[in-house]
Amino acid sequence: MKHIVVLSGAGMSAESGISTFRDADGLWEGHDVMEVATPEGFRKNPSLVYDFYNQRRKQLFDVKPNKGHQLLAELEKNYQISIITQNVDDLHERAGSTKVLHLHGELRKARSTVDSQYILNWEKDLTEKNKDPNGYPLRPHIVWFGEAVPALSEAIEVIETADIIVIIGTSLQVYPAASLYEYASENTDVFYIDPNPADGINASIQLIKKGASEGIKELIQLLK
Repeated sequence: MKHIVVLSGAGMSAESGISTFRDADGLWEGHDVMEVATPEGFRKNPSLVYDFYNQRRKQLFDVKPNKGHQLLAELEKNYQISIITQNVDDLHERAGSTKVLHLHGELRKARSTVDSQYILNWEKDLTEKNKDPNGYPLRPHIVWFGEAVPALSEAIEVIETADIIVIIGTSLQVYPAASLYEYASENTDVFYIDPNPADGINASIQLIKKGASEGIKELIQLLK
């Protein structure tokens, strides 16, 4: 059974109604990303950051996996599928995908501000009053700009075993995630699904200039 590794970004969830920021003006839900997605922003105004992610978490309960998520889950019938996502939503899992690695954290989890290994499932609002067992505040379980990506080594190991790489809905501008596909072996087929693909990509990559759902439909036909 061939191993397909999917690298998904914000465009994967856009069809479900989850906002992106790199397609527009650098704002995420009306906020400068430096205010709500950096350690400095958290130190400067923790209340704003808590509220921002509380609203994003609530949004998850109002959206559903789109056809693209569902098609990827269905591919598990015929392929070994590993998904490495930059997205912090849980739409891949809710669609039925069983192997999902979140590079940038998860909205429905919280962790200690001091002990990065203390991670909890979290469904409700998160505030400064929520503490770990040692009395330190919890924070959103999100990898902010400027922070290390703990799952990077695991992601590289997965990429190295791929027969096929599928890049979906990512600008290929956020590093180190943007360079992950380069760890694949030379004979690995690489597909890139995006209506507005990034410039300057390797000529060997097969472009599918469509949104996630329509692009995955075309990919499935190409794989037959």
